[in-house]
Amino acid sequence: MEKKESFLQYIRTEKRYSRNTVTSYKNDLDQFFEWLELNNPGCSVESLTLSDIRGWMVSLLEGGAATGTVHRKMSALRAFFRYLRKHGIISTDPMSGLKLPRKAKQLPVFVAEEALDRLLDEFEFGNNFSGIRDRTIVEFLYLTGMRRSELINLRDEDVDLFSGQVRVTGKRGKQRVIPLAPGFIKSVEKYISARKESGLAAQWFFVTGRGNKMYDKGVYNIVKRYLSMVTTVEKKSPHVLRHTFATHMLNHGADLNSIKELLGHASLSATQVYTHNTFEQLKKVYKQAHPRA
Repeated sequence: MEKKESFLQYIRTEKRYSRNTVTSYKNDLDQFFEWLELNNPGCSVESLTLSDIRGWMVSLLEGGAATGTVHRKMSALRAFFRYLRKHGIISTDPMSGLKLPRKAKQLPVFVAEEALDRLLDEFEFGNNFSGIRDRTIVEFLYLTGMRRSELINLRDEDVDLFSGQVRVTGKRGKQRVIPLAPGFIKSVEKYISARKESGLAAQWFFVTGRGNKMYDKGVYNIVKRYLSMVTTVEKKSPHVLRHTFATHMLNHGADLNSIKELLGHASLSATQVYTHNTFEQLKKVYKQAHPRA
């Protein structure tokens, strides 16, 4: 469909959405139009109604889709219709008046401090290039809170060891600077030396054993492998280390605004979810420590 393709091109080039977001929106739109063709054959974008949107939403819920998934798919549709209205293709938004199912609150999963300390202080990653790189990747994600895509897209010039900081390019090209701990700088220097000794110098900071740019699945597998050694949390993804960074910072007295800036959140509301984790920890300590709890 031409309108869908022009929309995807728009969010890719003008809005500068990430590759993963564009792919996700494409998949959601494809799924919607496939459903529409089965349930309302021949229906055009211009003639879509609230009933059509509601019908797809109900079918998703009846098919077992989580409310969070439904919200994401509806967001993709909403962005698509907003684009169509902006360009005069439709005059009214068919999603106007749509009520979404209540979203169940899910607290971010994080790893306990003791587990991360054990991993970084006691476990042997290996002294070859891949071992040194893997440890640096885990440390980078935990000590900076950056996203997996941000880590993969780091270039050599983004990492300034002299100033002790890293420049990160986040969503929609927004840049932020994150400080590097003095002790961690030594680990980064060790990685850079190992990469040079292996003849793998490249424009990308993190590379594979062949000198190619690191990729999503590779980083995911590294994190999952090492987190599996120290924790039983169900999720063991790079994003869990981002959650862990924020939670540990908050537990040690960092204010929400500072964490917001470090994470690259657009609004404080996205950061406030970590206060729930802290409150849950406080309740646990209270129950364990208070004689009348």
